[in-house]
Amino acid sequence: MTTDTPPAKPRIKITYATLRNDNDELHALYDAGVEQSKAKLGGHNRNYIDGQWVEGSAGRFEVRSPIDSEILVGTFARGDRGDTQRAIAAAHRAQKAWRNTPWQERAAIVTRAGNLISERQMVYGADMAYEVGKSRLEALGEVEEAADLLRYYAQIVADNHGYDHPMDNLGDPAVHTRSVLRPHGVFAAISPFNFPMALAAGPVGAALLAGNAVVFKPATAAPLSGVNLIHALEDAGIPAGVVNLVMGPGETVGDELQTNPGIDGLAFTGSYEVGFKLYRNFAGTWPRPCIIEMGGKNPAIVSRKADLEEAAEGIMRSAFGFGGQKCSANSRVYVERPVHDELVRLLVDKTEKLTIGDPIKREHWLGPIIDDRAVAKYAAAVADARRDGSVFTGGEHLTDGALARGHYVEPTVVGNLPSSHRLFQDELFVPFTAVAPVDSLDEALRLSNDSIYGLTAGVYSEDPAEVEQFLDEVQAGVLYVNRRAGATTGAWPGVQAFGGWKGSGSTGKSGLSMYYVAQFMREQSHTVVD
Repeated sequence: MTTDTPPAKPRIKITYATLRNDNDELHALYDAGVEQSKAKLGGHNRNYIDGQWVEGSAGRFEVRSPIDSEILVGTFARGDRGDTQRAIAAAHRAQKAWRNTPWQERAAIVTRAGNLISERQMVYGADMAYEVGKSRLEALGEVEEAADLLRYYAQIVADNHGYDHPMDNLGDPAVHTRSVLRPHGVFAAISPFNFPMALAAGPVGAALLAGNAVVFKPATAAPLSGVNLIHALEDAGIPAGVVNLVMGPGETVGDELQTNPGIDGLAFTGSYEVGFKLYRNFAGTWPRPCIIEMGGKNPAIVSRKADLEEAAEGIMRSAFGFGGQKCSANSRVYVERPVHDELVRLLVDKTEKLTIGDPIKREHWLGPIIDDRAVAKYAAAVADARRDGSVFTGGEHLTDGALARGHYVEPTVVGNLPSSHRLFQDELFVPFTAVAPVDSLDEALRLSNDSIYGLTAGVYSEDPAEVEQFLDEVQAGVLYVNRRAGATTGAWPGVQAFGGWKGSGSTGKSGLSMYYVAQFMREQSHTVVD
């Protein structure tokens, strides 16, 4: 793509797969970012409507860090229905001019925003760590993923020539036909707390590149990363009204975005329960695009022919990274019976070596989970495992010293449970995985597919025939084979397409792939006769 966008300033290239804790240069840069973030903590952040930073009509709300309740991340404008309606109106006023802006200019602005996020990655990463409790490597990986999403989607638009393609004229030179993808109008984007920048940048960026205007609502638990995204877009030159930010609760701001007829399409990432209800109710007078990305109950299968050490490492990383608060977390494991006990031993050993504490500090691999409700869900799962099976390791709510002011729990491995137990069925979003023995790969695949979800899945086997059977039969949108870096987690724009089947997604098209932006557009056929 040729644009007038200058290259981003030199930086350390970060992805989830390339991050290493022994990179002293990376840590020195991050520590400097932490100091800049600390200087901003507790500040006030406004909504962004029609190119202006404005207060919320419903007052303010505060966000405290899950690391330590004494840390005030900031105060935030609390929007209401009226604020949301004003944002929708501003988006409609701005959308026609944005739609008519050449796609090359739209791509240049979005690419500049991605480059600005990369330049600010250390501060934005520290902000995110305070906001949701991510370790420094997880936070930095996500910030760079957000930047790469914007750049990658801009490149996809360029690769498709702005989605304007000539068609066959059946040999008649007087007939000129083409297929053009057009924007819908105004898209709402509702993002979750667990990937507060990447899962906002993806739908917001794609909608903008497609020529839509956007009204964006971040999760109330994690609005700061959403504010940072809007700052990057503003500084990149996005016209007034084209992107709008309204922070506030789901029952007012979120409901207005779902029910207002001025919203022409909606992109939502969150739970199956909320997402499927939204999907059923969103259509209105005629069907409107509803891009729903929901949860997962993601299995890993370990064959008797697997490298067990590699499997245990990959399971541990995917089960407990960011406290299991990923829709792709590896929350159930099916192991062939002859190697079950050894796999559990290795997994327990690796889990018990994890360091837990303030994730701002370099030495801690695992930080807190998001809030008291998550701790209660974790405690209920542990109680069920103790009653109906065994807790192999973990199971404790950590409350010693400063940890008492946060939401810290032990990563937990359980087993000796019936395969039909709710701990193999319910998405928990905590650092918790359940292990069960199976007698064959066929049984493991049957149990893996026995779920409303179909997001990610992994297998460990040195037998090519078993791998091929897994790839052919498992019902999930994102598959991993013998992946030490993560049994079921880890994806990057243009590297792994990320999207779910069944109750994990609504469209069959994936984020991070070449098909994503087109979902924010509709096709129009042009036939012009001379």
